[in-house]
Amino acid sequence: MPVHYIDFNNQLVPEGEAILTVENRAFRYGDGLFETMRWMDGDIRFLSHHVSRLQDGMRLLQLERPVDFDAHFIRSRAIELIRKNGLEGHHVRIRLQVYRDGGGLYSPQQNQAAYVMSVAKLDPDDVKHRKIGLIVDVYSDFRKPYSELSKLKSANSLVYVMAGLYRKKNGLDDVLILNQEGFLCESLSSNIFIWYGKKLYTPAISEGCIDGVMRRIVIEMALEDGLEVIEAQISPAIMSQADEIFHTNAIHGVQWVMGYKQKRYFNRISRMLQEKLLLMQG
Repeated sequence: MPVHYIDFNNQLVPEGEAILTVENRAFRYGDGLFETMRWMDGDIRFLSHHVSRLQDGMRLLQLERPVDFDAHFIRSRAIELIRKNGLEGHHVRIRLQVYRDGGGLYSPQQNQAAYVMSVAKLDPDDVKHRKIGLIVDVYSDFRKPYSELSKLKSANSLVYVMAGLYRKKNGLDDVLILNQEGFLCESLSSNIFIWYGKKLYTPAISEGCIDGVMRRIVIEMALEDGLEVIEAQISPAIMSQADEIFHTNAIHGVQWVMGYKQKRYFNRISRMLQEKLLLMQG
C-alpha cells in the first residue's frame, strides 16, 4: 500500500512514524485546538472563516503568534500535503491541530504553537444524508459544561467520545448533546438548527456550542432569504414538536434529520439551504 503522509511542523512524514513524545501537551492535557476543513475545486472552502476562528482560539489559549496561521500558510501547507498524497482533483478532508509546544505540568513552560495537519479523501457527492436523512437521539449520560472555552474546537473531547460510544451502541446516525443545564447544545460533530413556528432556532454560543463555520454561513444564508433566525436557550422538548431539524458542519454542509424516536421531520428548509450552499460552492 502507498505511504500516507502528514505534515508535522512543516515536515512531511509518514503517518505511521512516531512523532509525539510523552511530554506532548496535546496528548497529556488536551492543550490545543483544531480545525476541520473541506478542500474542493482547488481551495479550502470558507478558509477565511476557519482562519478567523483558529486565530481567535489561539489568542484565547494564549498561544504565541496566531498570525502565523494565516490563509496563505494553511493553504500552502494543505496544497503540498495533498500533492504528496496524490489527492489532487479530489474532495479532501483537512484536519489541522494546533497545540502548545514544550513541556511542563499544568503550568506550561512556554506558549509556542506547534501543529499537525492530516488529509483524507472525501466522497464528492455526499448525497446519502441529503436524501435519506439522519436518525438521532438525545444523549444525556454526560453533559457539556459551558464557558468561554466551550466554543472552541478543543482537543478536550471526552463528552463527544462518550456520546459517540452511545451513538454506535444504539445504531444511530448522530446524537444531540446537552449542556450542563440540560438544554440543547450541539451534536457529535455539528451545530443544530430547528424549524418551529415558522422560525429558525439554533442554540446560542452562550449555551456551550461550538462556534461553527457552517453555522455562521447558514445563519447568513437564512437571513438573506428572509427567515427569522433566533439564537436561544432551547429545551430538548422542542424535538417532539419541531417541523424540521438539521445539522451543519464544514465537511457535510447541511444534513437533514429525518427522525427522532417516533417523530419524523420535513426537509424543506434544509433542502433549500443545501441547494443554496451548493450554488455558492459551484
